[in-house]
Amino acid sequence: MKIKLFTTALLLMISFSLKAQFERNKQLFSSPNLKEIISSHKKVAILPLKATIGYKRLPKGFDPEGNKLEEEKLGLSMQQGMYTYLLRVSSDFTVDFQDVERTNALLKKAGVLDKLDEQLPDDLCKILEVDAVIKSSYAYEKTGSEAGAIAKALVFGYGGSTASGDLVLQIYNGADGDLVWRFYKQMNEGVFQSGNELMVRMMKKIARNLPYSRE
Repeated sequence: MKIKLFTTALLLMISFSLKAQFERNKQLFSSPNLKEIISSHKKVAILPLKATIGYKRLPKGFDPEGNKLEEEKLGLSMQQGMYTYLLRVSSDFTVDFQDVERTNALLKKAGVLDKLDEQLPDDLCKILEVDAVIKSSYAYEKTGSEAGAIAKALVFGYGGSTASGDLVLQIYNGADGDLVWRFYKQMNEGVFQSGNELMVRMMKKIARNLPYSRE
């Protein structure tokens, strides 16, 4: 029993000590006229994310079509997750975020839901009747096995990451389609962490950096 408790405590200690190592430097771009431009923004739409799922080593029986469906599912799931998180802290922002179900319904009605890369940002704003759109991409790569990482963590005190996620989030002005703000962040998923936890950590960082935050 004592050994089991010690092992559990050790795993928790390793988990917390590694958390800081999973952070990567962010990159941020803001238009010189950002404050002036976004001062007129009232409603912002979050587009479905363009998600990619990759593997350092392809698993046995890898199915490209199945992987493509998972990417589409992940993109919509992250769009919903971002909206839900921002909705929870909506009082911190000077704009309203459009319900993603309405966003996707309007995009589908216009026949562009699966052709977002072919659309100009200002055209999308007109379709959605918003002042700006948030266009994002997320690249998720599985880099290692959890079993191997746990073994290394127990022996060496550091198991490394099992996956990484690269998020690029961009805000385009509806009036002219210009890029006014860009945020890049890479975070690693550790051996004692789930994809959902990684997502929540990313959302917290996005919320803290969005230019629509009340001063």
